Parts: sequence; structure tokens; C-alpha cells
Amino acid sequence: VALTLALLASLGGGLMDSLVCGLINLVMGIPHMLLLILISYSLGKGFRGVAAGIALTHWASLARLLRAEILQIRESPYVRISEKLGKKPWWIAWNHIVPQVSRQFVTGLILLFPHAILHEAGVTFLGFGLSSEQPAIGVILSESMSYLITGKWWLALFPGAALVLVTLGFQAIGQSLGRLMDPGSAHE
Repeated sequence: VALTLALLASLGGGLMDSLVCGLINLVMGIPHMLLLILISYSLGKGFRGVAAGIALTHWASLARLLRAEILQIRESPYVRISEKLGKKPWWIAWNHIVPQVSRQFVTGLILLFPHAILHEAGVTFLGFGLSSEQPAIGVILSESMSYLITGKWWLALFPGAALVLVTLGFQAIGQSLGRLMDPGSAHE
């Protein structure tokens, strides 16, 4: 969703850019958790609702980043030469722009995983996400809350620590992948 809308915004002209930027601002203006709860609840909770909610709420920041990158690449000399040679905008996008933004796209996508995992756990913990029969950290945390009163704190500590470790692991993978895919970081 992010890459497609970023390409539409930056290559489609003024009206398309305004529409896509308005949509990005609208989605970013609504708190993720509220929108995610509404989408998940309206689709009947469960895996399908949570997956659709995460997909429909987490694309906007990546689309904004990709749009800015694409606008920069569009001004480069080789893209201008392709335009003057009569190449179609979608040919230019596929052959010149998408290969240039693929690093940012993949890195941004991986860095969205921790955010999505935390939101899934939060929505499930609140009771609007996955059902209690499905294995998820949010389900385990939600069920362990009733045991905190009896002094069984470890039932919440270890799933919470696992959630933090998974989030930090995806963060480290995303940053490492970003450094590996960036040709400028070879000198660091």
C-alpha cells in the first residue's frame, strides 16, 4: 500500500499528490490504536480483523517517507533524460525509481514490524484482537493479569519480556539491514 500510494503521489501530478497526501495525513491524524480497534472490531475480531487493521493503519508513515524519496529521485538527471526520451511514467517508475527506493522500502517495512507487534499485543490485551484460543503474547498477558493479585508476577513478567525482546530483535534486524543495503555506509 505504501509503495503504490507513494508512486501515485509523486508521479501522478498535483491532484493525485494532494489526494494521497490528504489520505496519509488523515490516517496519521487518527491514533493507531483507536483505528486498529475500530477496524478489528468491525471485521469480527480474530486474526483477519487484526491483520486488516494493522495493514490499514501502519502504511502511512512509510508512504510519506517513500514519497519524499521518490520526489528527490524524480529530479535526478537520468530520470529527466528518460522523460525526454519519451519513456512512460510507469516505465520510469519501475526501472529507475523502484530500484532506488527498494532499500528504504524493505528497511521501513521491517522497522514497522515491532510497531505492529506491539499494537497487536495491545489490541489483543484489551480484548479486541485475537481470541483466547489463538497463541499470542497479548492473550498470555491478558490472562496473566488475573494472577497478579495472587502474587504470581512471573506469569506477566516473562511474556512481557518476550514481547520486548521480539520488538528489539526486529528493530536490530531492520537497522542492520538498512546499514547493509546502504552503499554509503561501507566506510563506517
